[in-house]
Amino acid sequence: MFNLAPIVIFTYRRDINKLIESLNRNSIAKESDLYIFSDGYKNENDKKDVLEVRERLKHIEGFKSVHLKLSAKNKGLASSVIEGVSSILQKYTNIIVLEDDLIVADNFLKYMNEALTYYKENEKIWSISGYTPQLDCLRNYNKDVYLSVRASSWGWATWNDRWESIDWSVKNWEEFKHNKELIDRFNLGGNDMYHMLEMQLLDKIDSWAIRWCFNQFMKESYTVYPTESKLKNIGFDDVGTHNSNGASRWKNIVSNKKVVFEDLELNNEIVQCFKKKYDLKFKTRIGYFLKKYGGYKIMKKIMKLGQL
Repeated sequence: MFNLAPIVIFTYRRDINKLIESLNRNSIAKESDLYIFSDGYKNENDKKDVLEVRERLKHIEGFKSVHLKLSAKNKGLASSVIEGVSSILQKYTNIIVLEDDLIVADNFLKYMNEALTYYKENEKIWSISGYTPQLDCLRNYNKDVYLSVRASSWGWATWNDRWESIDWSVKNWEEFKHNKELIDRFNLGGNDMYHMLEMQLLDKIDSWAIRWCFNQFMKESYTVYPTESKLKNIGFDDVGTHNSNGASRWKNIVSNKKVVFEDLELNNEIVQCFKKKYDLKFKTRIGYFLKKYGGYKIMKKIMKLGQL
């Protein structure tokens, strides 16, 4: 088989045994190098969980090699991903990235590696997603993969030349934020896109993914998605840090179906129903407004009290 992409997992407080077990069910896991980046604990409350996770990491088997990268300080997810992926892509031409709250299909690694090979020379393809939301418009779609203008951070793969081209500082922000036409086009991936980028540039959030998506947009590139998801997120309502959105909206079924890759064009019907899936609900719009102008933490406390 072709050279297999390294698998990279980013973790913090969560037990990743379920993810590892699902990866081990992939027949080519034993031929794949695994790198795990464990972020340092933020405070004494998190210390016990982080150290317990790290102890379990020492016993992971079933891969060609296992490399543990244990940070002495808390970097946060954005810095961890940017620094970690950058370091791996100095040694490899491509990469498969997972967070710790996922379970993958039995042929997830095969799907990712074959997609990386098939689309490598297509400069319009920015990344490969293992996840897809459930979209009604895919029911009558006759291909195994489709294109989206939005990248996914839930199990993805890319190449070093794409990653190395990213402007993480978003130098053209001032010009972009005054261009309504560009903003509307950017929001074809969901009308949360501009809001998240704005929050990032105002230092209200710390996201690598929205900057990843923005650079894809500026390069006029796309992400390849499977029509049947190769993974699902199990991290809602547990110890995770970035899991405040409800699970029901993103519920899906993991598929082991073989995927046939082919050259693709953007399908406008899929673009519109994908956008509808990601567009902000009224409550989330209010949340972004309060994050920007103040009052967000107070609102969350009020909502929590209302659930008691």
